[in-house]
Amino acid sequence: MSQTRLSNTPMAHIESLPINVSVVSQMIKQEVTLTGPSEELRSALLAMAEEYQAAGDDRYKSAIKDFSAFMHDLELYAQGLDLPPGWVQATTFWLVCDNHIIGRSTLRHHLTPELEREGGHIGYDIRPSERRKGYGTLILKLTLEKAMSLGLSRVLVTCDADNLASARIIEKNGGKLQGQVISDRSGKVVSQYWIEL
Repeated sequence: MSQTRLSNTPMAHIESLPINVSVVSQMIKQEVTLTGPSEELRSALLAMAEEYQAAGDDRYKSAIKDFSAFMHDLELYAQGLDLPPGWVQATTFWLVCDNHIIGRSTLRHHLTPELEREGGHIGYDIRPSERRKGYGTLILKLTLEKAMSLGLSRVLVTCDADNLASARIIEKNGGKLQGQVISDRSGKVVSQYWIEL
């Protein structure tokens, strides 16, 4: 899969986002990239999965259980094959610096009525040890570029209304609040943002 390299992004475009300048300089120096999943990053992904697990979050437990099966599923999802009920074709990306995975994003190629309520086109997460460093803003920005390459002209991103950090990240990337709904899964208020590309 192709990579999006921050070092190739025009500085004027980077500066249009309110990210800490010293953090951006560090990112450029170390060449942070948004890349597709790779077997070469097995140990890096498992290290991130174990970090989440230590923090009480088992979102990557399938990778710990069987990394090869985990990777196979990601490839199927990217091709839109053998999808679980209610799922759509989706491409996964890893934000990587020096063989260290900082976070993950998922780009859904289209929406279902359920995803229009909650989930949207893009989901992302930053590993616990790398939060509050500007990487959330960066990973969403780079994933929006992937969405544009996919031919999307506008993208829906959602977050819990009480997740102020995520709301700020979405707004920094041009998100405009369009509405709020009650989650069928959590019962919490979910904010819906549209971003024009």
